[in-house]
Amino acid sequence: MDDARTTVTRAAARTTTPPYPVSPRTRATRARDRMSYDRAAVHAVLDEAWTCHLSFVVEGEPRVLPTLHARIGDTLYVHGSTGSRPLRGAAREDGLRVCVAVTLLDGLVYGRSQFHHSANYRSVVAHGVARTVTDPDEKRRVLAALVERTGVGRSADSRPPTRKELAETAVLALPLEEVSLRSRTGGVRDEPQDLALPHWAGVVPLTLVAGEPVADDDVVADVPAYLPAR
Repeated sequence: MDDARTTVTRAAARTTTPPYPVSPRTRATRARDRMSYDRAAVHAVLDEAWTCHLSFVVEGEPRVLPTLHARIGDTLYVHGSTGSRPLRGAAREDGLRVCVAVTLLDGLVYGRSQFHHSANYRSVVAHGVARTVTDPDEKRRVLAALVERTGVGRSADSRPPTRKELAETAVLALPLEEVSLRSRTGGVRDEPQDLALPHWAGVVPLTLVAGEPVADDDVVADVPAYLPAR
């Protein structure tokens, strides 16, 4: 009962790219069959997901920020504000220790028992030290990659940032070195003694679907081909 997106990720896992090394922080302690360190499968999730959550510590207190991301090679870039705490912390010479989580929810699993209700998902967690991107050319490449994620060709079909806009925008770079992928696929895993219970069981697939574009006022251009149109 895997959906098409999960099938694509599983196919990516069969490629020959070297896996990420296992560390004490990424080693599974439970349900080890759901854990993967396959580089291509990790990249597939990062490239498909739209948001990530950036975790860090400020003055002994945990913080979590939802933000946008883009992957270029084996580096994960996170978009932020120049005045935000994580960006200020990452500007230090030793960088900022962070944990990033990216999750795709593929389906809701309904068991005959409450205990076996679950979800099909793919979730990537990355640990490491993030740095602030200061090189203007690197920052432009990252911002273009973020825009390009919204539609292939969009970066060439929009005005690039000015020097002032670049200065007002901050980008964090996290090398993908300590990374793991956890996922669940398939159907219900009820207990044998529950199979005859008179309760519906199965999977409800979930997908993120783009709606029809709504043009801003005074737009004279046609809807570009890289956007969904109906």
